[in-house]
Amino acid sequence: MEKIRIENLTKIFGKRTKLALNMLDQNKTKEEILEATGATVGVNNVNLQINENEIFVIMGLSGSGKSTLVRLLNRLIEPTSGEIYIDDVNISKIDKEGLREVRRNKINMVFQNFALFPHRTILENTEYGLELRGIDKKERRERAEKALDNSGLLSFKDQYPDQLSGGMQQRVGLARALANDPEILLMDEAFSALDPLIRREMQDELITLQNTVQKTIVFITHDLNEALRIGDRIALMKDGEVIQVGTGEEILTNPANEYVREFVEEVDRSKVLTAKDIMIPAITVNIDNDGPNVILNRMNRESVGLLLAVNRSRQLLGYLDAEDVLEAKRTGQKAESIVNPNVTRVTKDTLIVDLFEVVNKSKAPLAVLDGSRLLGVIPRGTIIDALAKTSEVRK
Repeated sequence: MEKIRIENLTKIFGKRTKLALNMLDQNKTKEEILEATGATVGVNNVNLQINENEIFVIMGLSGSGKSTLVRLLNRLIEPTSGEIYIDDVNISKIDKEGLREVRRNKINMVFQNFALFPHRTILENTEYGLELRGIDKKERRERAEKALDNSGLLSFKDQYPDQLSGGMQQRVGLARALANDPEILLMDEAFSALDPLIRREMQDELITLQNTVQKTIVFITHDLNEALRIGDRIALMKDGEVIQVGTGEEILTNPANEYVREFVEEVDRSKVLTAKDIMIPAITVNIDNDGPNVILNRMNRESVGLLLAVNRSRQLLGYLDAEDVLEAKRTGQKAESIVNPNVTRVTKDTLIVDLFEVVNKSKAPLAVLDGSRLLGVIPRGTIIDALAKTSEVRK
């Protein structure tokens, strides 16, 4: 379901905006417009649809217009032309009072700098937005404590910002934004100031938190690996224009032009592609129905010495080895009594780079699951090939 719709949105900084708009209509470049008018094109005719409860990443290099675009969404910057709809309400046309209500109740923003008050405790910092809205002390404390609890920070509520690490301070900033219970969260380079390890932890934190709070998140970054890691969809910008929109897989696989192709070629695909991307169909038997004779027949037809055992719901139970099945046939045992449960299971979203650590833990291929349901398998050789291919790409 669509949450935000952006139509023909343009922002030009400078005085000769009408002439600059006319030049944009004539397909003049950003540099040509600057030279002729002295005006700078920040955002150029952007059209986007952002869905409810998705993490939508807007990314690009410095000067691409990504931060300008996110500030247009809550009118911290006023658009030169175009429309911005939230829940089909055109917020680019509402008055100051209406905009104030949107900012209070629908949108909150998290910046790169933590912007915490040093003289306030962590709890008091988290309460701050609620205090501005006039929420009574008891309710705002309860809501702030819940937000801190969701972020794993409740035990630090009485400490002060300078007593926390940079990563923890940013988590407080995120908790403060969520305490207001906004429908939309705007995050402008929110993790850029953090060191790499803490940054990855914050990315994990955001993904985990999103599973709990289910907000529409617009996340700005210049880091493609970060965008691919957290984004449901990504918009790539250059010179104020949106060049391509899609999932990380779509952008990596089908770059829209040479600029996108060059932009993504250095990406470590082993840290982007997942188990679902390299799995193959599993050869299985339904242990609720099939006995040793049927299983041996299946093994002969498929020329394999091992099969995965599932039930009627396709829940993985384990694997069956040919020697064990032959013994079961000879002794009259039921197949379910010889299922070996020692199959290494991974989720469909497990990164390829993380598969190498678990590949040697099972005689059977890695089983790829969606919950408890078997989706496919990954033979050991497939993982090694995938890692080799990603290494070749980086070269």
